[in-house]
Amino acid sequence: MAISLATWPRRLVARPWLLAFVPINAATAGFGVLLPLLILIPLHGSWADVALAATLFNSAVILSSVAWGHLADRYPGRRALLVVNYGGYALLYLGLAHIGSLPLLYVIYTAIGLVAPAGASASNLLILEKFPEVERATAFASFQEMSMIGSVAGLLVGYFWTAANDALLSLLYVLAALAGLSAIALWVAIREAPHRLTTASMARHPESLASRLHISASLRIAIPFFPKRPHVGAAPLRRFRRWVRDEMHHELPLVMGAIFLFNLASNLFNISYTPYLYSIGLGVAAIFLVNFSNNFAQVLAYPISGRLANRFGPDGLVRGSTYARSLGYLAIAGFTFAILLHGAAFTANLLAFGVLGGSIAIYTTASSLILFRGLEGRDAGGLLGVNSSLGGAAAVLGAALSGVLAVYGSYRLVFLVAAGALLASIPLWTAAALAYRRRKHLVAAAVVVGASRVAEPFAARPEATASAKPH
Repeated sequence: MAISLATWPRRLVARPWLLAFVPINAATAGFGVLLPLLILIPLHGSWADVALAATLFNSAVILSSVAWGHLADRYPGRRALLVVNYGGYALLYLGLAHIGSLPLLYVIYTAIGLVAPAGASASNLLILEKFPEVERATAFASFQEMSMIGSVAGLLVGYFWTAANDALLSLLYVLAALAGLSAIALWVAIREAPHRLTTASMARHPESLASRLHISASLRIAIPFFPKRPHVGAAPLRRFRRWVRDEMHHELPLVMGAIFLFNLASNLFNISYTPYLYSIGLGVAAIFLVNFSNNFAQVLAYPISGRLANRFGPDGLVRGSTYARSLGYLAIAGFTFAILLHGAAFTANLLAFGVLGGSIAIYTTASSLILFRGLEGRDAGGLLGVNSSLGGAAAVLGAALSGVLAVYGSYRLVFLVAAGALLASIPLWTAAALAYRRRKHLVAAAVVVGASRVAEPFAARPEATASAKPH
C-alpha cells in the first residue's frame, strides 16, 4: 500500500492563526537547552542531577498524557487546553527564575512535565476540526513548519541573550513572555469549530498521525499518544502477552521494537549531550549554537522527507536515516578519544549534531508512514496506546540509564551504547519490511483463491456450458 504524505505546504501559513504556535516553540526550544545549564552552572549540579530531572519530567509526561488525552475527548474547549498548556509554561518558567535549590527545580520541572501534554492532542484536533479534508495535508505541514521555525528562533534568542550577558536565570523571563504570547494569541485569534472530533480521529489521517507522533524539535521527545485509556493490572499484561504471541506473523511488533530502541537511544543521548558539551569547555552561547544546528537541519530536512518517502519508500528511508544517526553518535563518541582544541570541538559538534537533526526529521516521517500502514483495518487506538507505552518506557529508561552511567560510566560509554541501540534496530526494520511484504502477498493470494472458488460452481454447471455453445 502506497501512502502519500505531504510535508511541504503550498503556502507557508495555511491560516494566519498558525503563527501563534511560533512563540511557544521558541520558548520550549530555548528552555530545553537552558534547563540542564541551570542545573550545571547556577545550581552547581552534576550530570547525574540532569538525568534525575529528566527522569522525573519524562515520568510526569507519561502519566499526565492519559489524563489530558481523555480531557481532550470529554471537554471540547481546544483553546482552553492550549491556554492551560502555554500559560502554564509561562508561570512555571517565571517560578524557575527564582529558584535557589535543586529540589525546588525538580518539583517545578516535574510540574512542567505534567502540563506539557495538555495541548498536544488539542492542537492536532483543532487543525482537524478547522480545516476541510482537502486542506488538511497543507495545514499539518504548515503546523510542523511553524513548530520548527519557532524552535530555531528560540535557540537564536538563547544564543544572542547568553552572548550578551551571563545571566541565565533572566533568560527565563524572555521564554515566559514568549509562552504567554502564544497563549494570548490563540485565545484571541481562534474560534472553536462547530463539529467536534475525538483523539481516535488522528489515527485515520497520515498527516495528523505523523504530526502527533513527531519527535518535537523543541522538547526532543514525542509526547505519548493514547487514543484509548490504558488499564493497569494483571489482565492487561496478559492481553499484551497474548497480542504479542498472536501478532508474531505481523510486522507491528517488529516496528514497535525498532521504535523502542530508537527512542531509548535518543533519550539516552539527548539527556547527556548538553552536560558533555559543557564538560569539554564550550561556553553557554556556543552550546545554544550547537543545538541550533540540529534544529536548523530539521527545518531543511523535514520539508523534503515526505517527498523522499513517496519516491524511495519508507522502509529503505527509515533504515538509512537510522544508520546516519548511529554514525553521528559514533562520531561524537570518537571526539572523546581526541584532544580537540576549543574551536575544533565546537565545529565538530556543530556538524555532527546537524547530521543528527536532519536524520531524525527523515526518520520520523518514514517511521510514521510505516506505523500508519500497519494500522490499516486494525484497532488503531489500542495499538497506538501500546506504542506510546513502549515509547514512554524508553523515555524513562533512557533517562534512568543516563543517570546510572553518569555515576558509574562516562560520556563515551553513553554515546557508544546509544549508537549500539540504533544499530540493533536496523535488522528489526528489515524484518518488518519483509513481514509486511509477506503479509500483503498472502492477502493477495487469498483474494485470488477466494475469487476462483466463487467462479468454480458456475463453471461446473452443465447449463452454463451448454449456453456457451453456439446454436
